[in-house]
Amino acid sequence: MDRNEMKNYIAKRVANMLHDGDVVNLGIGLPTKVSNYLPEGANIFLQSENGFIGLGPVPQEGQEDFRITNAGGQCVTILPGGVFFDSSTSFGIIRGGHVDMTVLGALQVDEKGNLANWMIPGKMVPGMGGAMDLVTGAKKVTIAMEHTAKGAKKILKECTLPLTAAGQVDYIVTEMGLMEVTKEGIVLREINPEYTVEQVQEATEAKLIIADDLKEMQV
Repeated sequence: MDRNEMKNYIAKRVANMLHDGDVVNLGIGLPTKVSNYLPEGANIFLQSENGFIGLGPVPQEGQEDFRITNAGGQCVTILPGGVFFDSSTSFGIIRGGHVDMTVLGALQVDEKGNLANWMIPGKMVPGMGGAMDLVTGAKKVTIAMEHTAKGAKKILKECTLPLTAAGQVDYIVTEMGLMEVTKEGIVLREINPEYTVEQVQEATEAKLIIADDLKEMQV
């Protein structure tokens, strides 16, 4: 798979984790692709911390409305029945525990469920934005990311970058597999059939626990 195929593959698997009635926050970058693959017929309410519920698919090129953007400044669509509100209401929803899942990218995740996903001011993403609130306020935290970055491992024994939150990650979805963070460590629950367990472990610094009922990824 090329990088774009990898990102779509990851987004499809995350989309299949969502359930009818869920309120879901999608972070910037790869997680926004999840909106293109929501389960057919399910009423899933996508939220953006800058003040929307009811986000639709990523707009087609040339059909963007530059007045409607998510928290990362990317153009989005709004479905019928979608609502707009101010930041205080948006963060009341997040901090009040009303978000069922947040889907975020990451620079690093470790076996304790620690997350590092913000960059140095002046770079592409100047700081952590609403991520600190999201990972502590959402009921479930799913990391959607490529397994490595230019060959560097991103799933570690211990994060080396400044943390966004400690012990908050529940699931990690990459092009190689779906992993669950548990008290015992990171459990590989599903694997992309294009890879072997040995290849997934080789690309992962943390020692993976292989589920007894390891399945192919459900995309």
